[in-house]
Amino acid sequence: MRSLGELIQMAKRAGKKNLVVVGAEDEEAVEAALMAKTEGLVDRIFLVGKLERLQSYANSADVELIDSSDESDASEKGVKLVSSKRADVLVKGLVKTSTLLKAVLNKEWGLRGAGLLTHLAAIEVPALDRVVFVSDGGIVIRPSIEEKVKLISNAVEVLRKLGYELPRVALICAVETVNPAMPETVEAAIIAKMNQRGEIKNCIVDGPLGLDNALSSRAAEVKGVKSPVAGRADLLIVPDIHSGNFLGKSAIYLANGRIAGMVIGAKAPVVLVSRADTSESKLLSIAMACSASEG
Repeated sequence: MRSLGELIQMAKRAGKKNLVVVGAEDEEAVEAALMAKTEGLVDRIFLVGKLERLQSYANSADVELIDSSDESDASEKGVKLVSSKRADVLVKGLVKTSTLLKAVLNKEWGLRGAGLLTHLAAIEVPALDRVVFVSDGGIVIRPSIEEKVKLISNAVEVLRKLGYELPRVALICAVETVNPAMPETVEAAIIAKMNQRGEIKNCIVDGPLGLDNALSSRAAEVKGVKSPVAGRADLLIVPDIHSGNFLGKSAIYLANGRIAGMVIGAKAPVVLVSRADTSESKLLSIAMACSASEG
């Protein structure tokens, strides 16, 4: 994928979805949902929030307003719309992430999947000739080696739906050599070996790799890093939530880039981006979620 704009066309090919915005007092989230409808990605929109603050949308075509008393109530009602198959994609609005994900993980009526909930971001910056995906900058704070394997499997499942037949996965560390004093490098080497042995499927994994030689063929050549992933990585697995979060925000604020993001690993995708992100970013996130939705 060369541009995040391609997500719009992918979502159109995937067919129209029904969308629910939880905490619809977030005007930019609602604007993004309405933009998605205008683009032909969305059929019906459910807006869950304080009814008195949603009246400006009362006469919008194919928009249903649902009253809620607080964030927990909004999250429950939104999740139930998806679990009951009335909606396909959940969009976080003006609610706390922890409150929404608690509802998603509810054992009785939630969207709990078989594995781990993880965050996947798609980043586009002028300096690169392709979109790069990053996990996990939003959910898993400091993934264990087992959780890193789940980060990969969750992300690879989505990337394959987006047209990546065999995604190239880089385990990002500060250095590209194994150093016992840096446990992340040891874990990266183990995970790469697991991939070589067929324990991690449908992708090519290598690590440890530095960010420079994962993204730049020239940097890999200068440093003598020979790998099918070096300089060609599609997916970056970062060592902790801090590095993933910094990477995503620096793409926007330092590199004039664009970002889309969502939570994966549940029974339906959850659009989860920063409250400071633009409606365009939220639209791209909705497009990515619609492309990955089974609905």
